[in-house]
Amino acid sequence: MEKITIGIADDNRQLADMMEEYLNLQPNMEVVAVAHNGRECIELLKKNKVDILLLDNIMPFLDGIGVLDAIKNEEGLQNLRVIMLSAFGQETLMSQAAQNGASYFIMKPFELDRLAMQIEHIMQEQAASQEVKDDPITAVIKEIGVPPHINGYVYLKEAVNLVLEEPGIIQKVTKSLYPGIADRFDTTPTRVERSIRHAIELVWNRGDVKVIAQTFGYSEEHLRSRPSNSEFIAMVYDTVSRNMEKEKNEAE
Repeated sequence: MEKITIGIADDNRQLADMMEEYLNLQPNMEVVAVAHNGRECIELLKKNKVDILLLDNIMPFLDGIGVLDAIKNEEGLQNLRVIMLSAFGQETLMSQAAQNGASYFIMKPFELDRLAMQIEHIMQEQAASQEVKDDPITAVIKEIGVPPHINGYVYLKEAVNLVLEEPGIIQKVTKSLYPGIADRFDTTPTRVERSIRHAIELVWNRGDVKVIAQTFGYSEEHLRSRPSNSEFIAMVYDTVSRNMEKEKNEAE
C-alpha cells in the first residue's frame, strides 16, 4: 500500500515532533519532511515528494502566506494539497490563504486523530476526482468559475449533494444543511456559511455573467446582483438536476 507522504512546517518544535510521531504511527502515512521556518519548508518541498503539507501560518523568515505564494510559482508543486494550521481564526486570514491555494484550515489547538482523519479525507477526495473526470456537480461548479482550491468549493459540492439526496433540506439551510456539512468536515456551520458566501462573491466579482446566465438558464439582468447562499445552492441544484435528466433521456 502506497503511503500518504506528509510535510510539516511549524516553528513550534514540540508540536511538529508530536505530529510527526503520531502520523508516522498511522499505517498509511509517512512524514518525509519537517521544517521550522518558511524558507526551509520551500527547500524541503523541492527535494521530497509530498502529498500534503501541514503549514503553520506564523513562522520565521517566511510566513504561511509567503510559502503558499512560493508554491504557486514552483514547477511540480501545483498539485500539493495544503492544510493551514493557525491559532487565529480571522476570516480575512482564512480568505487570503484560500485565495493563495490552501485547501483546508485547522484551528489550534486540535486533536491529532482529527488531523489524521482530515488528511485521509483530502486524499480520498483527490482519488475520487481523479477517477471521475467531471461528475455532474463538479461540471456545473467549474463552468460558473468557483475556484477549486477554496473551502467554499468543497462545501458547495457537499451542499448540492445533500439537496440531491433530500430536496427539502434547501428549506432548512441554517438548521440542517450547514450543520450537516460542518459535521462532515469538522468545522462550524458559521464557517460553512461564510465560505460558501466567499465562493459566490468570487464568482460574481471575477466571473463572466453571460456564462453564468447561460449555465443556469437565467437572463443576465436577473443575475446582476449576487444571490443569497440558499438561492445559489438552489440554482446549482436545479441545473445539475436538469443536466442529469437530460443525460438520462439521451441514454434511453
